[in-house]
Amino acid sequence: MSQGRTIRMFLVDGSPGGIITAEIMNWTGHVLCAPRSRLPDLIKRDETKRTGVYFLSGIDPETGSKTQVYIGESDNVGKRLAQHNKAESAGGRDFWDKVCLISSKDQNLTKAHVRYLESRLISICSETGRASLVNGTAPDYGYLPEADLADMEYFIDQIRIVLPVVGFDFLREHARISRRPVEPPDGRAVEPSPGGIEASPVPPDHPTFEIVSDRHDLVASAQEIDGEFIVLAGSTARLDWVGGQKWHPQLRRLHEQLKEDGLLQERNGVAVFVRDYAFSSPSAAAAVVYGRSANGRTSWRLKDTKLTYADFQESLVADASGFEQDD
Repeated sequence: MSQGRTIRMFLVDGSPGGIITAEIMNWTGHVLCAPRSRLPDLIKRDETKRTGVYFLSGIDPETGSKTQVYIGESDNVGKRLAQHNKAESAGGRDFWDKVCLISSKDQNLTKAHVRYLESRLISICSETGRASLVNGTAPDYGYLPEADLADMEYFIDQIRIVLPVVGFDFLREHARISRRPVEPPDGRAVEPSPGGIEASPVPPDHPTFEIVSDRHDLVASAQEIDGEFIVLAGSTARLDWVGGQKWHPQLRRLHEQLKEDGLLQERNGVAVFVRDYAFSSPSAAAAVVYGRSANGRTSWRLKDTKLTYADFQESLVADASGFEQDD
């Protein structure tokens, strides 16, 4: 079991929708986040005048679903953010509505350090696949001494821990699932998933849930790991969304997006997950599998049993509480 961490967060305005600072115990890094609407107040703070890296985040205006992110670095982050904000009127990046910057409390980050951080964070974001990168390719970061490289890799580890806590999860590592190879539907080679299809087998305390529909020729498997409901590579889903155009537009768009991204590919009249994919809930996963809205708590069943996801979860709660469930 991994060690617990203490993260100290401070709501500068006393509101979760305002400026937030975050720190990890015994880490020199300092995190500062805010909505774009608070940018004038943000750039007045001393932290923004330091050398650091920053993230601009927002929903892709074209798809209305997938997150977009821009990762940058500067000797004066506040000045750079003001430039980004001004560039919108000239046709620049106008997708972002949230900003997060990371500096060092001891102000020991140099230009070479943040260039390295920028390059590595862009690469990590590209590998996780949780957001669309506006940057494109990662820039060269130049030379760093061996000791500095080790320090920056530790710095990155802490960034990846704290960012999801403040609402930026595009650097979050995917759960590691299985080594199972997947036959590509169209004969092309399938790249390993960001979650690591080639990674170590999942521990036995993560049960497998299934959806089996003979009527629609669907067989899907999933596991719940680290708060995400992960449909496994090789699972099948409805090829088209059949739940209507007006109902649940976000789920319908997600179904379409997975096909556009090549994660769902056609084979024999159904769609196949060519790599593992993490959903936010069992219901979102069931909806994509069925091509319509679905209650994931009753649609998914524990493998080789008749227990629904809800039944299984209730049994765990009963065991933990020491009380039997009412009939």
